[in-house]
Amino acid sequence: MSIIPIGIFDSGVGGTSIWKEIESLLPNEDIIYLADSKNAPYGKKSKEEILRLSIKNTEYLLERGCKLIVVACNTATTNAINYLRENYNVPFIGIEPAIKPAALQSESKIVGILATKGTLSSSLFHSTSENHASGIKIIEREGEGLVPLIEKGELQSVELKNLLSKYLHPMLKEGIDYLVLGCTHYPYLIPLIKEIIPGKVKIIDSGEAVAKQTKAILEKNKIVNPSTKKGEHTFYSNVDSSVLKSLVEKEGVTTKISFLDF
Repeated sequence: MSIIPIGIFDSGVGGTSIWKEIESLLPNEDIIYLADSKNAPYGKKSKEEILRLSIKNTEYLLERGCKLIVVACNTATTNAINYLRENYNVPFIGIEPAIKPAALQSESKIVGILATKGTLSSSLFHSTSENHASGIKIIEREGEGLVPLIEKGELQSVELKNLLSKYLHPMLKEGIDYLVLGCTHYPYLIPLIKEIIPGKVKIIDSGEAVAKQTKAILEKNKIVNPSTKKGEHTFYSNVDSSVLKSLVEKEGVTTKISFLDF
C-alpha cells in the first residue's frame, strides 16, 4: 500500500500551493491532483453542494487507489471533512486557516484573515477562532472575486490589485500585525500583497504545516513510500489546463497534466 499515491483535491488550481510543499517535503511520493476548476469557487456554494463535490472528488481519488487524501481547499475542509472522515477508510488531511500560530505570535493582538465566504461562515472556522484566538481581535474579510482571477492566471492584473487593496487597507487601519491567508489560492497573491502591506505585517498560510502533517500521518500509518526515486505527479483538470500547467512546472519534477471531464 505504501507505494500507491497520495491524492489531493481542490476547487481549482489553488491547492497546488499545498502540492508544492508536500512535494518538497516528500519527494519520493507519487501524487494525483484533482483540480475541480469548473466548479470554482467553492466559497459561494451551499454546504450541501460543497459536500456533494467533495464526495465526488474523494471517490475519484479512491478509485485511483490513493492511500491518503489531502483536502487542499479551506472551504471543503471546513464544510465536508468531518463527513469524509466518518465515511471513508483512508486518512484525510484538511486545511484550516492558520489562526493559532498568528494569534500566538501577534504583538498587537489584532490579526487579519482573508478567506472565502464558505470558510468564514463555517462552524469549524468559528470553533477554531474561539479555541485559539482568545484575547485576539480577528478582522475577517471575504476575498470575493479573487479566486476567479487566479483561476484565469491573472496574477498581476490591475483588477486583482484593486480588489486586494480594497480588502487589505481596512485591516491595516485596524492595526493588524499578522495576515492569515484562509484559502489555498491566496499564496499566489503574496507578491501583490507585499506591494500593498508594510513589511512589519507578517503573512502566514497553512502550506508548510499541512505538508508536515501529511508526513506525520504517513509515518503513523506506516504508508510512507520506501522508494528512493523521485515521485510521479499526475494532474487532472476539468477546464483548459494552461494555468494549472504554468503553476506546477517545476525543475526536476515529472508532471503529467490531463483533461478529465468530471
